[in-house]
Amino acid sequence: MIKLLRVRNLATIENLEIQLDAGFSILTGETGAGKSIIIDAIRLILGDKGSPDLVRTGKSEAFVEAVFDVTGQTIDLAGLPEPEDGDLLIQRSVTDQGTGKAFVNGVLVPVRRLREFGPQLIDIYGQNDHVFLLHLENHLAYLDETLGEAGLVDDPARAAQELRRLLQEKRELEGREKEREQRLDFIAYQLQEIEAASLKPGEDEDLLREREILKNAEKIAGLVDKALDLSYLGEDSLVPRIARLKAVLNDLAAYEESFGGFRGGLEDASILLQDAADSLVRFRDRRAAAPENAEEVEERLSIIEKLKRKYGGTIDAVIATGETLRRERAGLESGRERLQELEAVIGAKFDAYVRAAARLSAERKKAADKLGRTIEKEIALLGMTKARFEVKLAARTPSLDDPATIRDQGAEDVEFLLSPNPGEELRPLRRIASGGELSRMMLALKAAGKDTESRKTLIFDEIDAGIGGKTAEFIARKLGQLAARHQVLCITHLPQIASAAAHHFSVSKRVEKDRTFTGVRKLDREERVEEIARLFAGSRLTDASRQIAREMLDDGPAKGPRA
Repeated sequence: MIKLLRVRNLATIENLEIQLDAGFSILTGETGAGKSIIIDAIRLILGDKGSPDLVRTGKSEAFVEAVFDVTGQTIDLAGLPEPEDGDLLIQRSVTDQGTGKAFVNGVLVPVRRLREFGPQLIDIYGQNDHVFLLHLENHLAYLDETLGEAGLVDDPARAAQELRRLLQEKRELEGREKEREQRLDFIAYQLQEIEAASLKPGEDEDLLREREILKNAEKIAGLVDKALDLSYLGEDSLVPRIARLKAVLNDLAAYEESFGGFRGGLEDASILLQDAADSLVRFRDRRAAAPENAEEVEERLSIIEKLKRKYGGTIDAVIATGETLRRERAGLESGRERLQELEAVIGAKFDAYVRAAARLSAERKKAADKLGRTIEKEIALLGMTKARFEVKLAARTPSLDDPATIRDQGAEDVEFLLSPNPGEELRPLRRIASGGELSRMMLALKAAGKDTESRKTLIFDEIDAGIGGKTAEFIARKLGQLAARHQVLCITHLPQIASAAAHHFSVSKRVEKDRTFTGVRKLDREERVEEIARLFAGSRLTDASRQIAREMLDDGPAKGPRA
């Protein structure tokens, strides 16, 4: 609800501050006093376009701010600072150039953000703006609020969302079918190339060493022979000489014990030399038994280098690429299986959606009949005594061939139909109702609905257009009933409605030094008597008219709204 509204330099308003209370408040005043300007200020808070014509003559900027009490409400501020002590501050400025700024809890925001969460705070029902009734999705949402069981609406929505997700997955798989075949062919080619090479980790390094050996084969053979001759095969080679040295030192040890200490070292040297000789022999024999072909080595290295360039720079990377390709191939081949699975899953999900939508449709039909009768009674009390009202359900058959028919809201559209006068056929309410009729329709819908959005501010701008007498009394009572659940602000010219309010504000206009000023003042009891008397007696106020006004006030707020 609005706690405070402050306006500066807006049209005829220079500086205005209004403190509003919960419940039912009335704005009255002469035609042209500036009541509509106050509504324009609230519209700016809700994100309406700010025209430079709204800026007061001689000023460069108009400014509006409102403090809302949102205690107990869930307002989606999408990352903006949360209200402190339940108060939400919205500020809006408009310059004489048509630009301006908007702030929420002190944070600068685009004006469009005000339009996003403004409807969570205020609904305005005026002669020319009935957005609720102009959009058919609102008709459907209103009817669903009367069902009383959230699962009836939620179940089709969840089933539809899951079904659309599965259909999208199926379309993507089918769309990739040709691409998948091409990809599988390419993967087969790459894998054949990699697998045919039968690469082994470190193989390229071994081949490089082999190439170096082949390049220097003659020199290496000579070195091997020389090493064998020196270590083992020659007449004066090291192995037999060390054996002779060991024997001589053993003989000396009989005379000098210290020579025996060399025995272990010479034994190790002899073993080391024998190992070296054995390695040389094996190397020579291996080379002789399987002589490498230099052309074969070069060809193998060429294959490896080609694969390394294509698949990652190292043999390990090439092998890893092969593993990745095999996994991708398995995944692509499983796509065909997934398509077959999806066919069965989609069929089952579609059946579940149809069943959930059918349950919802059946309950909507019963609720639509009941709502139609209820609203007809409500609008009859509001002066539309001969009007007929109907909630029309238009079936929308879901089909897997057209995913657009699988809708969260179920298998029908809802529209409110109205016949304002006898003999006229029922037609869409949004097209034929007058401004006053639309305002009364909104009042009836609000009064008959469950009003889950409690503490919201409802503004009715001249809902009394074209009515009077007993109808005005019924409208006053309905507004009072709404005020038990919402903050209600109403602009009126009828004393019956003005006297039913808990709070009364008078809007007046004065001219000083050729400038017009609009002001708002909260009336006390005696001031209300004068204002209500003026509403039905005009300028010719008498004691009798004042007495009638007192009686109306006593009969209004004192007794409260009547059913």
